[in-house]
Amino acid sequence: MFTGIVEILGRITDIAPLDSSESGGQGFSITVGDASEILGDCHLGDSIAVNGTCLTVTEFDASSFKVGVAPETLRKTNLGSLQVGDAVNLERAMNAHTRFGGHMVQGHVDTTVSILSRTEDGNAITFVFKVAEEYKELMNYIVPKGFICLDGTSLTVIDVDDVERTFSIMMIAYTQTRVVMPRKAIGDQVNVEVDMMGKYASKGVEAMIKRFLDGEEGETMVAKALDRVLAKRGSSN
Repeated sequence: MFTGIVEILGRITDIAPLDSSESGGQGFSITVGDASEILGDCHLGDSIAVNGTCLTVTEFDASSFKVGVAPETLRKTNLGSLQVGDAVNLERAMNAHTRFGGHMVQGHVDTTVSILSRTEDGNAITFVFKVAEEYKELMNYIVPKGFICLDGTSLTVIDVDDVERTFSIMMIAYTQTRVVMPRKAIGDQVNVEVDMMGKYASKGVEAMIKRFLDGEEGETMVAKALDRVLAKRGSSN
């Protein structure tokens, strides 16, 4: 679990599409450097969010660490497009003593969204993002003034346009110097994780509605509603 409060910017030092080393596991691996600040308490198997993606440390030294990236993760995130030298947002998994400054972030990226526009607003920047047609259901969980996690950064949604499948956030000057998004261009892909609490609430409501509509409880509820309507009509005649 993470908070969406980026700790430091790391830098990609190596990318191995087929890492044959023991720590690479014959798969895609990424090595991140300039990370000494968060590695003092690191252990093999720890979770570190890289651009908001929860990944497992398979090797580390004083200033760098390696993570394996599964095929599904490459399909869902922007990690596969990274190049050596790119900066990435880093956050260690939260512990029991962490001040909860952001929101509950799992590090399970839903998909990527593209940067549609960026507009200077005083010392802040407003970013507008576009959700792809195949992921339009994610718009159900993006609400004005709600939480959203973009490349691992906890941010507040400003506006939402469900028809155009767009949403916007504003980034203050302090955050701009500490995360990767201001370095990105129009059209670049950003990892997005919608608010997990919205997902749980939606799942619960859907299950409840289905139970009532499919079962006897639902039939009873509908019958009672009809009885009340008919009773009102009868009393008005």
